[in-house]
Amino acid sequence: MKIFVLGGTGMIGSRIVNEALSRGHEVVISSRTPDSVAAREGVSVVYADLSDPASITAAADAADVTIAAVAPRSSGNGTADFIAYGDTLIGALGQNRLVLVGGAGSLNFPDGSPVADVVPEAYRAEALGMRVAYENIAASDLNYTVMTPAALIQPGERTGRFRIGGRVLMTDAEGNSQISAEDYAIALLDEVETPKHPRGIFHAAY
Repeated sequence: MKIFVLGGTGMIGSRIVNEALSRGHEVVISSRTPDSVAAREGVSVVYADLSDPASITAAADAADVTIAAVAPRSSGNGTADFIAYGDTLIGALGQNRLVLVGGAGSLNFPDGSPVADVVPEAYRAEALGMRVAYENIAASDLNYTVMTPAALIQPGERTGRFRIGGRVLMTDAEGNSQISAEDYAIALLDEVETPKHPRGIFHAAY
């Protein structure tokens, strides 16, 4: 499978690239300056920029699936940046398949209240923006799946042991919701290879 990873050099995106390569997929990543990206076996680098939707369309057209793992911070207004990010993906991808790395703020608590409402203040604007972006994507004709991490995602161990849930935030016996970026990448590539959540949202957690 040829996989285009938008944001393939970030904390989550780089783990997704590693997991895809370990499974034998052909990987293409994006950069605004492709010549500045270090060469890596099995990975091609193409020009693509959120400010140039046609460049995203071109890369997506040449791939079987696009994985979007961008943290679109540019204006200082996190809510506006993430909403614009979603709108760009809707416009650029057409019917190309998208698997979007979402945010836990798009999930709900068991009582139906939004997780975004209790995200720490430093991240709340982005969480609210990503939640609106998800709602806009869900209302579009985009061929999408959104996979969010647990409430806490950070570099860690690749265990292959985790749970898959829908839009209701999963927690462990101590009330924690977390997953390593390595295990998140496993769950996401499982979805890429064997789609189980078309036009839906789900997440992975311990």
